[in-house]
Amino acid sequence: MKTEPRTTTRLFGVDNLRVTLTVLVIAHHVAVTYGNIPLWFYTEPAQDGSGVILDVLVTFNQSFFMGFFFLISGFFTPGSYDRKGGRGFVRDRLVRLGIPLLAFLLLLRPLVTLGIYVEEEHDLPYWMFYIGSWDPGPMWFVEVLLVFTVFYAFWRRWYGRAEARVTVPQARSIVLFALGLSVATFLWRIPVPVGSYIPVLGLPSPHFLPQYVSMFVVGLVASRRGWYESLSPRAGRIGLAVAGTVTAVLMPLSWMTAGPLRTALEAAWESTFAVSLIVGLTVLFRERFNRQGPRGRFLSDHAFTVYIIHPLVLVGLAYALRGLHTLAIVKFAIVLAIALPACWGLAYLTRSLPGAKRVL
Repeated sequence: MKTEPRTTTRLFGVDNLRVTLTVLVIAHHVAVTYGNIPLWFYTEPAQDGSGVILDVLVTFNQSFFMGFFFLISGFFTPGSYDRKGGRGFVRDRLVRLGIPLLAFLLLLRPLVTLGIYVEEEHDLPYWMFYIGSWDPGPMWFVEVLLVFTVFYAFWRRWYGRAEARVTVPQARSIVLFALGLSVATFLWRIPVPVGSYIPVLGLPSPHFLPQYVSMFVVGLVASRRGWYESLSPRAGRIGLAVAGTVTAVLMPLSWMTAGPLRTALEAAWESTFAVSLIVGLTVLFRERFNRQGPRGRFLSDHAFTVYIIHPLVLVGLAYALRGLHTLAIVKFAIVLAIALPACWGLAYLTRSLPGAKRVL
């Protein structure tokens, strides 16, 4: 008998994963602030060796966490389309993704870029500087997700609803997917090498685009085939073990090579690590962290708003604490400890505004 995977029951394990990934996003951007990868609205490059630890955190985060976000988003997309229909689905996505994107660009981004304008002493008026430096910042994820969901809506309109049937993802399929993603990523990075940047669109990591696309598609398929429920605990344990093993083997090899071979090894590590860790964490949270009390529900309900407003909090804290001179890792820990409750507190106030919960 073919059954429809459950879409109405709240999946607390997935909710808790979203919260954890949101925390990683905040930690990621605090690490960028005080490490040696100056790609943020405010940075204090590390003056000591502990900055390398922050760079390692950024590297590991970057390899999987945004792909994981796309997978989770894809997982809930078919059910949303089924409930709302084509026009309702697109309208809902434009409201829930488009309005936050515009709000960030028009309200928050001017605030977090003002310090750059002042410190660099531009001759241009601020509005010209703002337009000339236009990009969506961390909201690039929402921008790309909006494009993905619109493409999905067109696909559903022309091809209809995919048949729902519960299956168990086989180890062979997971391995082949990781291998295929490794090859696709390597080939993609020939024209789009690491460090590429797409102006206006503001994609900070376009070299990861094969992962983002494929993870979103995997989420779509997983939703129809019940993969979240059918992944075995053993698959989760193997996933975590493989993630550790490929890191121990492939990362040192990539450091000892150069040119295309290094690119290939990096693509293989990132893809295999991401797939393995995502499988492992999915099972871990489903089996061990699938409960949610009032505090967990609060964190989950406000996670998306936290993602939107966290640059304002981080930049404000960084300016406030710029006179604090200590090790980079220590300053990272201090700012992160203050930022997490501050982000959720500001998110609560934001969602308390009239009509905000309709969007957020």
